[in-house]
Amino acid sequence: MTTTEAVTPEIRANRITRSMLGYGVLAGPLYAGVSLAQALTRDGFDVTRHAWSLLSNGSLGWLQITNFILTGLMVVTAGVGLTRAGARWTGRLVAVFGLSMVAAGLLRADPAQGFPAGTPDGAGVVTWHGVGHLVAGAVGFLCVAVAAWLSPVLKPYSRVSGTLFLLAFIGIASGASSPLVVLGFVAGVLVIFAWLAVVSIQRYRRLPCD
Repeated sequence: MTTTEAVTPEIRANRITRSMLGYGVLAGPLYAGVSLAQALTRDGFDVTRHAWSLLSNGSLGWLQITNFILTGLMVVTAGVGLTRAGARWTGRLVAVFGLSMVAAGLLRADPAQGFPAGTPDGAGVVTWHGVGHLVAGAVGFLCVAVAAWLSPVLKPYSRVSGTLFLLAFIGIASGASSPLVVLGFVAGVLVIFAWLAVVSIQRYRRLPCD
């Protein structure tokens, strides 16, 4: 089918859905790539001690804020795509996770643990937007973990990914700041974004587009 007239409404809808699912593949590399590039180059940032959210502070904080918002919008789009592709509850929960990332970008994390340079070591001052950042993150993290557990796609892999991410989140939420906990959470984030990419690709391939 090469002509516009030959394309059925169903095929047209599938093409739109496949485009949406593509963002589920792109979101993780964008978020991790921008975050890691900053983590390895920002003065005073220690990848074994500081959470990526702290990168929203300082003169270059706008980079991480933008990263949160753009990645969040990609995840929302992928969530809508998953919903359209038949993974309804998984898609809806993934979309909430995306919205939480947008909120986490708009609600900047408080400086803490010596970052940015000059910040006192420890928890630091707690602000309303810092609390909002934490709440948005907690809601989103729980939603994406449940999304993986409820996923009708690749169930064993999805449940393992959701469990690993949930354990990593529990570790960082405990307030511990040891290298094992911090790097474990980074690993958990990579695992859940890899899961999103895998299920997006699987649903993408199942949709006929011609």
